[in-house]
Amino acid sequence: MDRGSLVSPSGREGPAGIVSTLCGAHAQILSAAELSVALRIEGATRAEVRAALWDRRELVKMYGPRGTVHLLTTADLPLWIGAFSSIPQSPSPFPKDVQMTEDQTEQVVAAIGKSLLSAELTVDELTDAVVAATGPWAGDLVMEAFQGKWPRWRQAMTLAAHRGVLCFAPNRGRKVTYTNPLRYLSDVTPLDGPTAQRRLVQRYLHAYGPATPQNFAQWLNAPRGWASGLFRAMEGDIEQVDFEGTPAWVNAGDTAAPAEPHRGVRLLPYFDAYVVAAQPRGLLYPGQASVRALTPSGQAGNYPVLLVDGTVAGVWHQRRSGKRIQVTVEPLAPLSGAHLAELDEQVERVGAVLEGKPELTVGTVTVGAHA
Repeated sequence: MDRGSLVSPSGREGPAGIVSTLCGAHAQILSAAELSVALRIEGATRAEVRAALWDRRELVKMYGPRGTVHLLTTADLPLWIGAFSSIPQSPSPFPKDVQMTEDQTEQVVAAIGKSLLSAELTVDELTDAVVAATGPWAGDLVMEAFQGKWPRWRQAMTLAAHRGVLCFAPNRGRKVTYTNPLRYLSDVTPLDGPTAQRRLVQRYLHAYGPATPQNFAQWLNAPRGWASGLFRAMEGDIEQVDFEGTPAWVNAGDTAAPAEPHRGVRLLPYFDAYVVAAQPRGLLYPGQASVRALTPSGQAGNYPVLLVDGTVAGVWHQRRSGKRIQVTVEPLAPLSGAHLAELDEQVERVGAVLEGKPELTVGTVTVGAHA
């Protein structure tokens, strides 16, 4: 929690420093990412995160760990691209008649990168550009989608991002647009694969260790066997420790810990890095928290959470109307007077980050009701 600037907001780091330390901020819901990052910076608002992303280009919005949308730092792109490009890929989830050949995939990635090098395109515009550069097969509507079907080429979008030739650009009205990060950077030369992988392990362990190779593999959505082999190959750079009776790993020499755990109340938004990456889940989501704040399949991040003394102790949600923000917190157990006073402070901080006027309601959680 201290390294993630949750014990106290950082007075030194800006958005890029926070995102780098967290190994990325989940940004499928961009407003949640803005809150997640700004909460960790003393006096910051969502405007500062937006400026770092769209104005200063210190951040980039792209497909990151697990193929999900993240904010990453532009300075770290050589590390991320080097790692993503060298991690073994999982088998394609698509049927044979939907998949592309290796040559077709390379054609599509090249077409994406070239089409976006001097433009910001919607997905429909990018479809036209890719089909024109490759052939009609790329536009075949064969991918099952939410409402209808997507063209074949779209299965390569995450790969294009992981190769460093696709990222998100600002929305055009309600439409998402994409561009090539090389529009803003003079060079994105990826680190060689082995070096990038090792550095990513060290970054991850610095932020979330002690952790196991299986934890690391889950965080990346990478093969467990590969992760275990990578950890074995890093002996000397990382070391094994006993963590609550289970073998886990930290960076070599990184064994100091606070004498006492952090005490206090925090409100974290959807998919905050702390609740997604920190393991083991049984300690982070104790008792009924695992029922209320995880999905039935055990996925973390789908619910904004109330932290009490570092562990999940409830959920919360907000509803905005103009400047007014109604914040409803549903603790799993009654909060003490001291915790309620801290909760008031945290709600005020959330309101300040979101540039609104918050009003707090403390409700009663219904265990098993995934609202």
